[in-house]
Amino acid sequence: MIKMGRKVIPPGTPAPSSGQYKVPGSKTEVTAVKGKPMPPTSKPGQGYVEVDKTKHKNG
Repeated sequence: MIKMGRKVIPPGTPAPSSGQYKVPGSKTEVTAVKGKPMPPTSKPGQGYVEVDKTKHKNG
């Protein structure tokens, strides 16, 4: 599903990348780890969009 140009990640789906994700239209924000399942949402049909990808430093 696409919402405002961003892919919505359903709960239980492995996170495509590490970072901060938000439920559109709510104040709920979670930190996700790449490959780990996204947490449940408070209402059926909701999902997450990435708002801030984790920045890694080398070295």
